[in-house]
Amino acid sequence: MNARASITEATALPFDIDGDAARAFDVLAGGGIAIVPNDIGYSILGGSPAALQRIFQTKKRSPQKLNAMVANMATHRRLHRCSDRGAAIVDTICLGYDLPLGCIAPYRSDHPMMERLSAEVLQGSTKGDTLVMLLNAGRFHGALTELSERDNLALFGSSANVTLGGTKFRVEDIEPEILNIADIVIDHGLQRYHPYGSSSTLLNVETMEVVRHGSCFEDIAYILKRHFDVALAPRPGGK
Repeated sequence: MNARASITEATALPFDIDGDAARAFDVLAGGGIAIVPNDIGYSILGGSPAALQRIFQTKKRSPQKLNAMVANMATHRRLHRCSDRGAAIVDTICLGYDLPLGCIAPYRSDHPMMERLSAEVLQGSTKGDTLVMLLNAGRFHGALTELSERDNLALFGSSANVTLGGTKFRVEDIEPEILNIADIVIDHGLQRYHPYGSSSTLLNVETMEVVRHGSCFEDIAYILKRHFDVALAPRPGGK
């Protein structure tokens, strides 16, 4: 199924954010696979072990690559175990400056959302006691994660591309083999941070390790230096 929205005279809005998020969530809750838009590029998501395994195999993903949870700030605060400084860093980046972040932090293994996960999903989505959450990645991301939080259903995934194929910011650029495994594709056009050509910056907000220098990294580095006197490792080959 391919959900493509069009502009209507009645609303003058190009996309049905809430309706498309609800349709995608229904597919995911039923064990299916969804390709969805985020400001940092299109993601392919699953909510079941079988869906995540099919995504993993189709992407030709190495075992070292982990899934990320799509989450909102409420889930982050309930599930991540952040120090006061770590929590302030996340709030400043995501709320103060309204930027997306791949937030890495220790998680609560006794949280109901995590207790529902199989050992297989946990192994592919956590490293030691840490979990990656994609936070604040646009309006659609916000609508989808509200449904995830409401139903206590963890949703995981990664960029909608074959491994090493590059982040895709338009549905028409996604490889056919990736599109073919999706039960629903939400096409909301070109995504905001396409000039970066990269998915989210991945930052461990406790150790300050930069796992990936992605979209908005320079903004995030500025924020960390100005507000927390933290100098992040620079982007390789950057300015």
